[in-house]
Amino acid sequence: MKWLPLLVLIALMALVGVWIAGSLLVGPSQSPIGQPPPDLAAQAVMFPDAEGEPIHGWFVAGTKNQGAVLLLHGVRADRRAMVNRARFLHAAGYAVLLIDFQASGESPGKAITFGYREAGDVKASLRYLHQHLPGERVGIIGTSMGGAATILAEPDVDADAVVLEQVYPTIRQATEDRLAIHLGPMGPWLAPLLLSTLHLHLDIYPDQLRPIDHIGHLAMPKLLIVGDRDRDTTIAESYAMFHAAKGPKELWVVHGARHVDLYGYVGADYKVRVLDFFDNWLRKKS
Repeated sequence: MKWLPLLVLIALMALVGVWIAGSLLVGPSQSPIGQPPPDLAAQAVMFPDAEGEPIHGWFVAGTKNQGAVLLLHGVRADRRAMVNRARFLHAAGYAVLLIDFQASGESPGKAITFGYREAGDVKASLRYLHQHLPGERVGIIGTSMGGAATILAEPDVDADAVVLEQVYPTIRQATEDRLAIHLGPMGPWLAPLLLSTLHLHLDIYPDQLRPIDHIGHLAMPKLLIVGDRDRDTTIAESYAMFHAAKGPKELWVVHGARHVDLYGYVGADYKVRVLDFFDNWLRKKS
């Protein structure tokens, strides 16, 4: 019995630690963005989400009838992470919209939700593109959380082709993977405890963050790009996502790639593969 107070104290400290860790994971990642790169010829734009809150971004005009692409960044990033993709897409004639998800970059928001509330930003961004570029076919590139938000936005994803990079199948698996990376084999055992704070922090449940349950409802052509050395979203999990997707679909496994900027990792090969995909599905055939 003399050890009981110490055990209680240890348990309380552990719970406080988990709560703090959860708070840090979902905390906003906001910062001033500044002016767009001068070589991109982008203009700052702002439009409302479903609740009337502003989404900030950059829009780059393209060649008429050559298509448009929405670029969606990953967790704890902002539109600047997608600038290099915007450059080669714009050079190929596409109009491009880069946004800051809610609670990221310059867009307001109380918490990062790993694709759940960001899905509303995807819908609002697509509405913006269709209103400003009527008749254009629209594609999406979503990296990590950006891809999850795209999938979770179904059935309202008004796009003609999507590129999904390194998207987690379920938040439970994503949490277990990351805990294993940082804490070793015992890390995944802490996942249920950490996930138990999700509802208290975000008012959502882990079962609402399962892109693998929704990807099969996306009817448009899909290109999934994954790294075979990715430990944040394992190759087995990526294969599961591909098998759950409905055709038309393609899978590109980038050998040697971890959970990194895949365009930065493979460079020209990425550009060729993505442009071929979009040219096939977005460019109007005569």
